Amino acid sequence: MIEDKLEKKINRLKEILQKMGSFAIAFSGGVDSTFLLAVASELPGIDIIAVTASSSIMPAREIKEARKIAARLKVKHTITKMDPLENPLLKANPPERCYICKKDLFTKFLDLAEKRGFRYLVDGTNHADLKTYRPGLRALKELGIRSPLAEARLTKNDIRRYSKIMGLTTWDAPSLSCLATRIPYNEELTAAKLKMIDRTEEFILSLGFRQVRIRYHHPIARIELDPADIPRLIEPSIRGTVVKRLKAIGFGHITIDMEGYRSGSMDGQKN
Repeated sequence: MIEDKLEKKINRLKEILQKMGSFAIAFSGGVDSTFLLAVASELPGIDIIAVTASSSIMPAREIKEARKIAARLKVKHTITKMDPLENPLLKANPPERCYICKKDLFTKFLDLAEKRGFRYLVDGTNHADLKTYRPGLRALKELGIRSPLAEARLTKNDIRRYSKIMGLTTWDAPSLSCLATRIPYNEELTAAKLKMIDRTEEFILSLGFRQVRIRYHHPIARIELDPADIPRLIEPSIRGTVVKRLKAIGFGHITIDMEGYRSGSMDGQKN
């Protein structure tokens, strides 16, 4: 059972999607875009496609998961390769990095959607996102990208709750973000740095941790985990394994952030 308020939001979302009729969904495989794709896939008489970008700034595991989810939902899915680092403005990694990246990415998605004959491009921005620090939202507004979840006033909590009702495996999934968010602003982004971060996070996740961020301060790797997981990480056997592997990857010093994981912890870093 769901309360009337949430049910009204869900019905409003369905109305918005059906009125659009034909659209491409920018699909990361995260909580929000998976929910949007799942709801859209169950509506009769609409034409949709999921579009995902494969690039050096996206964790490889997320691309694999997006492919699996789209197949499970039986939705048309295309993965387009792009190299964000070809843009020198983005490579310089300024504080407006997210805006630059979103502008490039969604311009490419718009072109793809148009060539495939889809009327709109939509994304998974939710209503609560509109109240947080998200520079990329300006790019979406400039390009005319629609955000049906935000239009229906669905928050992240709403989406997680209804995702659970729908039986979506992403209902309690950790938040996603691109690898560039691990590097301090104004430090140049390179494929080698991003690969180091991706390999390190993949390894720590393989040890059974659910949420991890490797904040890059080379030669230092600053590990952020859920605070409840920190005691396990410093158990002698696991600590030794992590230190050995991260040094092999290329880090000289491995530290644990005692505050634990928090979204946007690099936003205050301007150098």
